[in-house]
Amino acid sequence: MTRARGRVLVAIALLAVAAAGLAFALKPRPAPIAPSASAKPELLLLTSLPLMFDEDFSLEGGGSPALTALQARYRVVPISTTDGAELAKGRLLLMAHPLAQTAENLVVLDSWVRRGGRVLLLADPLLEWPSKRPLGDALRPPPMFADTGLLAHWGLRLDAPDQRGTKPARLGGFEVVTASPGALYGNGDCRVEEDRLAAHCRIGKGKAAVIADADLLDVADLGKGAEHNLDAILSELSALQH
Repeated sequence: MTRARGRVLVAIALLAVAAAGLAFALKPRPAPIAPSASAKPELLLLTSLPLMFDEDFSLEGGGSPALTALQARYRVVPISTTDGAELAKGRLLLMAHPLAQTAENLVVLDSWVRRGGRVLLLADPLLEWPSKRPLGDALRPPPMFADTGLLAHWGLRLDAPDQRGTKPARLGGFEVVTASPGALYGNGDCRVEEDRLAAHCRIGKGKAAVIADADLLDVADLGKGAEHNLDAILSELSALQH
């Protein structure tokens, strides 16, 4: 083989390699796979409010705007009480105006938090959430948060509002709208915000955030000004995780 012929063959080989590389670069690549629901962190949800379903428990509604916002970031796991078996399902809990818990289950909840659990409690002393169900109906959310000693155990006191009506506030770094919010007072390991809407507590190895209003989840009825209410709730949940 002559030297000139050898140079030609080398050039042809280099061109072939370059063409193959270009073809690989131009080949369509599969789109990245979106994270599955199982990849999202669990958020336990205990509530008396119609967040998962409407008041008629119909599947047609598809849940509330609050549920949609929560599911965008978390795998929401509804629970029915704060006993050990239910709390063992996760490490982050949203208690949105829950029904009264038994003394035994409150002890379990307190122990769960002290071992490292994180809870966001929306404790409303005067719920304004509209309901088609009559007063006294077991399926209607209670008119006020049934505190059976938990807040006092954590060094907090919840007072009812002096006046009813909507009220602007700041929560989780966002401007929000509340409805007849209460006022929190505390000491010890709880830091109460200046407007007394929220308190943030260190409890053993865990954390608790308490908000003196649950109506702020009802963004559909609160209307203008409530655009960031759910962002504020997500911000509070995120802060508990860190």
